[in-house]
Amino acid sequence: MSSSVLTVRGLRKSYGQLEAVKGIDFDVKAGEVFALIGPNGAGKTTTLRIIATILHASAGEVSIDGIDARDGADRVREIISYLPEEAGAYKNMTGDAYLKFVADIFFTDAKDREVAIAEARALTGLGDRLGDKLGSFSKGMTRKLLLARTLMTRPKLAILDEPTSGLDVLNALEVRDTVKRFAANGVGVLLSSHNMLEIEYLSDRVALLYQGEIKDTGTPAGLKEKYGAANLEEVFAGMAR
Repeated sequence: MSSSVLTVRGLRKSYGQLEAVKGIDFDVKAGEVFALIGPNGAGKTTTLRIIATILHASAGEVSIDGIDARDGADRVREIISYLPEEAGAYKNMTGDAYLKFVADIFFTDAKDREVAIAEARALTGLGDRLGDKLGSFSKGMTRKLLLARTLMTRPKLAILDEPTSGLDVLNALEVRDTVKRFAANGVGVLLSSHNMLEIEYLSDRVALLYQGEIKDTGTPAGLKEKYGAANLEEVFAGMAR
């Protein structure tokens, strides 16, 4: 693994009297898939949104590729990509028009744009359906298009919240293989998912987030051994007791 593409130190976020994130620390290295797991309300999505520069932290530091996420938010947005769990797309656009729209935002060089669009088209696996309007797409088709949009910009850090939401088993496997391939090419991936099999398959390291705190961090195999568990669901259940 190379140097850290994401560094989080003492991260806190409060909503009024509710402290959703309570001083967490972690790093994601270039080429690493790092997963945050925990129950609903643990602070996962809040953490991802802070790193994606959508929310401001109440305290602490976040840096991406050495850039402070608060003071250098505009520069950070140029080198990250974020796929929210409930992401949408412009329903009156065709799939091809949507990918071109995204490429026009991120690439100034015409050749780079064309290469990115071609790669994104291949990533979707949607073929001729990319000529149809997004309003006719199923949830799974839309999700594959949005993942392609997320990765086509070759970000330093890809932030993925429930990346296979709405996909069937075969399509989910394709998406997971795509994520692993991009990580192998040096993209840092910060992942959150409720699918523990997905987490075990994809992740190099896992952080267990509970009530706004990271309770433990390690490889899936190391955590299972530490807690005497057969899978990550058992790990989390044991840690949360």
